Amino acid sequence: MNTTSDPLTADHATTSVTRVPKPLAGAREWAGLAVLALPTILLGLDVTLMYLALPALASDLQPSSTQALWIMDAYGFMIAGFLITMGTLGDRVGRRRLLMIGAVAFGAASVLAAYSTSAAMLIAARAALGVAGATLMPSTLALISNMFADARQRALAIGVWATMFALGMAAGPVVGGVLLEHFWWGSAFLVAVPVVAILLVAAPVLLPEYRAPQSGQLDLFSVVLSLAATLPAIYGLKESAKDGLGTEPIAALVAGMVFAVWFVHRQRCLANPLLDMRLFTNRAFSAALLILLFGLVGVGGAMLLVTQYLQLVAGLSPLAAGLFMGPPALAMLVGGIASPLISRRIRPSFVVAGALALSATGYFLLAQLDSSGGITLLVAGFSLVYLGLGTIAALGTDLVVSAAPAPKAGSASAMSEMVQELGIAMGVAILGSLTTALYHYRIADQIPGHLPNELSRGVSDSLWAASEIANQLPDGLLVEARAAFTFGFSIANLASAAVAIILAILSTVALRYIGVIGIDAHDCSARDVD
Repeated sequence: MNTTSDPLTADHATTSVTRVPKPLAGAREWAGLAVLALPTILLGLDVTLMYLALPALASDLQPSSTQALWIMDAYGFMIAGFLITMGTLGDRVGRRRLLMIGAVAFGAASVLAAYSTSAAMLIAARAALGVAGATLMPSTLALISNMFADARQRALAIGVWATMFALGMAAGPVVGGVLLEHFWWGSAFLVAVPVVAILLVAAPVLLPEYRAPQSGQLDLFSVVLSLAATLPAIYGLKESAKDGLGTEPIAALVAGMVFAVWFVHRQRCLANPLLDMRLFTNRAFSAALLILLFGLVGVGGAMLLVTQYLQLVAGLSPLAAGLFMGPPALAMLVGGIASPLISRRIRPSFVVAGALALSATGYFLLAQLDSSGGITLLVAGFSLVYLGLGTIAALGTDLVVSAAPAPKAGSASAMSEMVQELGIAMGVAILGSLTTALYHYRIADQIPGHLPNELSRGVSDSLWAASEIANQLPDGLLVEARAAFTFGFSIANLASAAVAIILAILSTVALRYIGVIGIDAHDCSARDVD
């Protein structure tokens, strides 16, 4: 059993020298964590608020179908594209400074979006929101690593942080429903203004500043390459989820891969890279990223399909569907907070494996649903899925951030967020496409030959399209369409269950050398196991 001499991980390597206990965080740091939770909740709110606001703003601004898609997608594209850049920028210009600059930009873009007078103006505002949002997530996570030096406190703080995004997503439909019932669609964006105001007042008082020493200048060409690698990949995944793997999505994915290879090659040659590739030599870092990436694939697909099931099969309104997402969000909150506490006595590898096993059980329960709309079974299954998500988000993120030395915490935080964004996008694309293909397969034989071509195309396209023309369909055809969707839904969840089981085995093997949190927890992560 040897310790590594890599300067990136030497700070974490165990030695025979008696180690000085890390100082414990006090009331100021925990109050600072509450401040850092604000932008995290805000980003979660912004995701689900848009789904409710879209019909109202579409009625007002009259976007084309392409513009409507960009209104939804521009935000996610920009966040994914700029995460690595902003994570590294925070290390170099100051994490608190970048957080405050990003918060001001997010507030300004929110006001611009709220008072947009055209679809093009709203798309631009949403893109600006995405760039600003990319500054918030890695900055908040990297600051936590500065504020909580003790491994146990840091793990719990990251667990709390990781669940705030889900809390925002769960609250989004409720907050949005109330606002849209009493105000115009722009009010959904103005929720950000008071949150930003509180952050700007409290941050200088409660949050420390940190800037990596000898960080060097930002390599702008690396920034361009990171965008060229990320944006086409996200675009290709999203387009393949909508229309299948056509020429355009495949070309975008290939282009992203080419630029990614170029990006990696350049980082290896730079003295001060945008992303230090030596981070990936740490097994805890790499294994945790893999678990986050593929763990989020199932979650991304489940989020898409469960929402559709509640509305198109069970027949619930968007607000009612959002309310039924409350128990799963609570389960994620429990997983995110309880897992770091459990990991003080049980190795993280076993905690993560157990949580993934529960997720696999949840996917299996979802696979048992039929087209009659079993909401109780759905809520139970999805709660188990989210319980596992809370655990891997908390412990996986903690392992990623803790495996990196302090000057690289922003870059490590950005990578954690990046793989989660990619995982969700891959889940939507892969599992959404799988469900759609199985829907086409099952519904093809159920469409009567005498049905007009326009109606036949609508039914064969998707359950959503079939539901829109339900009053023009023969008796029983919508029931068959729901059954076809449920069939695809079940197979997709069985596939997710299989992936979760494989990840549980991987976590047991790849993370086995990491001790319980607080006792060789992260110090062991850099060991070179013979």
